[in-house]
Amino acid sequence: MSEAIELRAYTFIDNLQPQLASFLATVARGFLPLEDQAALLVEIAPGLHINVLTDQVVKKTAAIPGMQIVERAYGLLEVHHEDQGHVREAGRVVLENLGLKETDRLKPRITSIQTITGIDNYQTHLINTMRHGQFLLKNETLLVVECHPAAYAAIAANEAEKAAPINLLEMISFGAFGRLYLGGPEDNIKEAAIAIEKTLADLEGRPNAGQSLVY
Repeated sequence: MSEAIELRAYTFIDNLQPQLASFLATVARGFLPLEDQAALLVEIAPGLHINVLTDQVVKKTAAIPGMQIVERAYGLLEVHHEDQGHVREAGRVVLENLGLKETDRLKPRITSIQTITGIDNYQTHLINTMRHGQFLLKNETLLVVECHPAAYAAIAANEAEKAAPINLLEMISFGAFGRLYLGGPEDNIKEAAIAIEKTLADLEGRPNAGQSLVY
């Protein structure tokens, strides 16, 4: 490799929840994941080397690529399979190619959490025009989570859906920061927020310093 590759995010999802699987199928341009499959998201910098990682994964494993996003700064790869072993093998291939360990990833950091209760109908329309998932309805509660690196937004969405009956509105898992928009009853949103914070706090990795904002 001509330059060092940074492992920004490496996150294994054991069981894709129905809304997240459907959301990925809406926005992905590869071979679409299904509910209950396992998935892996890898984010690196700079981004062009993600082409090499995809090549190695599809040639050496049975994992199915659902999303490849190549930017100059960052690259993202999502793969999935109904057999967790194939997904974990894809992860091993990625780490072997990079000469890194899973814990060489950046530890996820929540940069902002915003909770808006009793949301006004005008604001629901603004949110609904940009979402690719479910609708937000008036008087529901809106949760917006921003995280760094971006790919961790996916596991945050998945664990939130496991924890409480919420609606996945939008999930952005690439770029400088990840964002997650959830809607639903206030109590359910509180449970989802707790699950997100615990999930991201429990992931080990390199120190990821910065200021977090909670509203």
